[in-house]
Amino acid sequence: MKFNSKKYGALALGLISLSLAGCSGVPGQPSQPTPSASATAVAAPTSPSASPSAESTQTSKAPKPTKSPKPSKTPKPGKTSQPSQTPRLSASATAAPTVAPTDSAGDSANPNGWVLKYEENFDQNLDFNGVDWTIDPMGTDSPWYVDEFSDDGVYYSILGGESFDRALDSMNIMRKRVAFGQDGWLTVELAAQDVNKDGVPDAEPSLTAENGDGVISVPAWNTGVVLTGTDTLPSEYRIEYELKTVDFGGKRTVDGEETWNYDGKYNGYAPGECKTNFPWVRRGDYSQGGSETVDPCAAPWGDVTKENGYYLLSIMDYAHPAPHNNIFIHSHRKVGMDTYSVDASWATNYSVCNPATQELYPYTLSKANGINQIFFDGNSFRDPSFAYNQFVMPTPCGLRVGDVPGATIVATAELEPELMPEETYTIAIERTKDSYVTELTGNFRYIGHTTIRNERPFVDEDGQHSIWHYNQTADEYDGSLNQTLTFEGPFGSFSKDMWPEGSAYPDNFVIGIPHLNYYEGSATIDNLKLYTK
Repeated sequence: MKFNSKKYGALALGLISLSLAGCSGVPGQPSQPTPSASATAVAAPTSPSASPSAESTQTSKAPKPTKSPKPSKTPKPGKTSQPSQTPRLSASATAAPTVAPTDSAGDSANPNGWVLKYEENFDQNLDFNGVDWTIDPMGTDSPWYVDEFSDDGVYYSILGGESFDRALDSMNIMRKRVAFGQDGWLTVELAAQDVNKDGVPDAEPSLTAENGDGVISVPAWNTGVVLTGTDTLPSEYRIEYELKTVDFGGKRTVDGEETWNYDGKYNGYAPGECKTNFPWVRRGDYSQGGSETVDPCAAPWGDVTKENGYYLLSIMDYAHPAPHNNIFIHSHRKVGMDTYSVDASWATNYSVCNPATQELYPYTLSKANGINQIFFDGNSFRDPSFAYNQFVMPTPCGLRVGDVPGATIVATAELEPELMPEETYTIAIERTKDSYVTELTGNFRYIGHTTIRNERPFVDEDGQHSIWHYNQTADEYDGSLNQTLTFEGPFGSFSKDMWPEGSAYPDNFVIGIPHLNYYEGSATIDNLKLYTK
């Protein structure tokens, strides 16, 4: 096909950093598992000082979930939890994660050499109303353009041709980018669709400070909020914060029954029509049967309300994260933790770990409030048609890889939104000189208050798995994991080296909703800290 050189400029088909849609899953399109001899299992999560756990090829059956114990009480101020030092176990060990009261998470980091660089307590007013909304100009010169999977990227041109261009041109993407905090270390990226092109967002997402907390509000599925760093992260860091409330779907208990319908909403979505994934979709007729006008409420776009989620904390592989189409993020994450609440048939492909028994149970028997701790694989793809990385998921139930039927996504545990804000959760990710760490502390279903901490090296000793785009500099990587993928559509194709020698991918974090056509809700956060060495 011929590409518009004015629109795309000189496409560099040799370098990429990607990421995707509905948090862990691809909204409306469940991943298709590739053949695998067996699931991979390891011991319980290790302490940051331990070497990577040995792997085995044992699988765990998915039993019925056990009854939940009564919720643990929230520790008094000054006695909040710190990451527990779970002992390293052999591959055959089955001990549960350590449960222990500890000091603050920040203090627990200090023995490992961490030094607090920045902290945001949301005690000061955040008023971004004085910053005007701007229309994203699109094209490679846009401040928000990243690569071929960007909102007007060539990936969509080969799928929809001029009909995709017509759909995108029928609306505006409105944006705000504002730095704040000490030395302006934080940036909030706000984005929203303006379907009627009147220069006003259809709904206004926000980050505000209320009663000493940061409130992330995503009032509509076609808006997004990303809290990120103004500058990229250093070679070694710990980023952490306290999650005080979260309302992005899942089930709640109403009149003694677990239900997707609560507080007048369904799966976290307020009532309303035409909540579709317009204008981006991987399959379908963008011309809408030759229609003269674009209808955002009709095929190929579909209803999004069966899926909701929240990006608790993820590390991206590009410098300035912002909300984009839902396909984009699925090839741009190095490490991440999120929720993915799905009331749809493909949820039968998912499982949840009971950290108390170290056994899996079906996602459909859960309350759909599981947290996924994922190290995105640099060795393989769940779906190479859009560079969707495979999932490597260490859990208290062992190491799980997303190519096993019934366990393509395995949540490490379920959080308890109904206990919040009396109960809160500390979310953290670390990067060391040769590994990444994900860490969760809080009151989890079935086990109560505990810390779940997982550490994985950039590349496994046996070379079976690696962490996608782990190298911040070119000299950290030799090009040995590069794959050339070809992306095809009705209107053309292009090929790309996904991880070539000489490439480099900065780290930056994302908290919030990085989609512009999925997810709706709110969350309250506090005590956001950056540690360095």
